[in-house]
Amino acid sequence: MNIFGAVVLFTLLVTFLVKLVSEILNLNAAEAGLPDEFKGVFDEDAYRKSRDYLKVSTIFSLFGAAVDLSVLLLFWFLGGFNLLDHFLRGFGFQPIATGVLYIGVLLVMQSLIDLPFSVYKTFVIEEKFGFNKTTPKVFAGDILKTFLLALLIGTPLLGALLWFFEETGQMAWLWAWGGITVVSLLLQYIAPTWIMPLFNKFVPLEEGELKSAIMQYADKVHFPLTGIYVLDGSKRSAKANAFFTGFGKRKRIALFDTLINNHPVDELVAVLAHEIGHFKKKHIIVNLILSISNLGALFFLLSLVMNNRELFDAFFMKDLSVYGSLIFFSLLYSPVEWILSIFIQALSRKHEYEADFFAVSTYDQGAALGDALKKLSRNNLSNLTPHPLYVFLNYSHPPVMQRIMRIRKLSAGSNANTPELIDFL
Repeated sequence: MNIFGAVVLFTLLVTFLVKLVSEILNLNAAEAGLPDEFKGVFDEDAYRKSRDYLKVSTIFSLFGAAVDLSVLLLFWFLGGFNLLDHFLRGFGFQPIATGVLYIGVLLVMQSLIDLPFSVYKTFVIEEKFGFNKTTPKVFAGDILKTFLLALLIGTPLLGALLWFFEETGQMAWLWAWGGITVVSLLLQYIAPTWIMPLFNKFVPLEEGELKSAIMQYADKVHFPLTGIYVLDGSKRSAKANAFFTGFGKRKRIALFDTLINNHPVDELVAVLAHEIGHFKKKHIIVNLILSISNLGALFFLLSLVMNNRELFDAFFMKDLSVYGSLIFFSLLYSPVEWILSIFIQALSRKHEYEADFFAVSTYDQGAALGDALKKLSRNNLSNLTPHPLYVFLNYSHPPVMQRIMRIRKLSAGSNANTPELIDFL
């Protein structure tokens, strides 16, 4: 095994080990008693149920990760990458068509491995804890729609990426970066109108107290809304959420019907104020810039190892190819991606604090955001006492307890908006 293979193997094993350790620490931390802050929101039965849910979900996640790692290592060391390449080259297609097929087959194989886990999680674990509302028909329909979208959008996009690196020379990475960025931005623009409705119904929020309160708040903070929609989240799960989507004149806010059913108007407006805070604080633009920058760096580094003989030798590949370079580089790049994700998660947690601050400071009943978070934690069986290492590695949002404490300080008019409180981690 050469240096490339050693780096990939070491990374795969270390990241799995770190995941295992952090998950075990997280389970142990969850054994703490019910925090005083949540007494009256969680009863002992609900709190015990939340810990049971965490335990079952964690064990299942670790088992799935172990299976994925084992299958990858077996496929790798049994020469699966080369065997598949040799088989597909036998059809005599052009390199781009062969590359699309090669990557497509690998993705389908991964999907087939993941399918039983998805079925079990949805219809056994989520069902056991009262979350699942998905019918087999909806589940199968989601898989079919996802597959068709991958064919209609993913296939030509992948073909274009391979073409850039096959035909445009040394500046291929730059052309690929520009092309994929344009398509990604276009998809984000059209997704709320054309793609997301394929999976959920978006019904305009009816006239009434809630809509009036939302529009009044949006007008106060100068946030033009083209639509407030109710999403049929109960079609799949009892869990609740809300999100902001779209750009320009297509800005819209979506509320899960499960959220509306479980929260009063002041809490719902506070939640939406938080979402609007992300927009007002430019978090969406920052995340977009980071994503585009990461994509450019990824393509540039890919160009440096394109058709590298040693990289292909590490995976027992006989013939060089652009599509093989793409697959093997993604594995080689995984440690960088993992480290970057930790910093991005930290930035995301900072953004959540800032959005909380915006909601509390601009909505006259902003303290209701803390009440909403408590109820969401109960209804979603959230872990109230996560381990710091697990938070550091995995949380895009701060632990709910920390958020609630800061919201209380902000609501009380304390000095909670100082840099010490809105920190990076």
